[in-house]
Amino acid sequence: MKAGLIGLAVVVVLVLGLGGCVAGSYNQLVRGKADVTNLWAQVDNQLQRRNDLIGNLVETVKGAAGQEQAVFGEIANARAAMAGAKSPGQTIAAAQGMDGAIGRLLVVMENYPQLKSEDAFRTLMDQLEGTENRLATERMRYNDGVKAYNILVQSFPMNLFAGFFHYEPATPYPVPEAAKVVPKVDFNGLHAPAGGAAPAPAKP
Repeated sequence: MKAGLIGLAVVVVLVLGLGGCVAGSYNQLVRGKADVTNLWAQVDNQLQRRNDLIGNLVETVKGAAGQEQAVFGEIANARAAMAGAKSPGQTIAAAQGMDGAIGRLLVVMENYPQLKSEDAFRTLMDQLEGTENRLATERMRYNDGVKAYNILVQSFPMNLFAGFFHYEPATPYPVPEAAKVVPKVDFNGLHAPAGGAAPAPAKP
């Protein structure tokens, strides 16, 4: 009888220990997922802000560069893809398409130095630059959070609990080499002097 009670007590302790381990692991997964979700929300906010700014910037640029329809079409398609994205993965893909479209738009704008004198243009460019800086910061924080979370769900024995509770690795936000530096608009030397042609570039 005494041996039976001891055996039962051991079983109860093991069950309680296992239950505590499962609960603790589940709570870790919940917190990790919530952290990644919150970090993504900050990235998404900046992406949506950039999407709105680009639309306003295009409308301003059209006044001086209305013939650049190919670039404007790329911007429109990228904005539509952003608006239609339903998951972080889709949003990231759309945002990377926008990165390339913005780069081509900025190159086009270099050919229209008169834009620099427009207050609306300068304001939008300042806002875009600030948004790009904030986006870079939030993207870095998000990727750090994703890395920590993915290590959690893919490491043994946590991967067993993650699989049981259907916790999948999160999608990182990779930055292609070509998109790491947003082209700067530099109008220096592009203004033609009064009554004459633009100065020839200096010889090296």
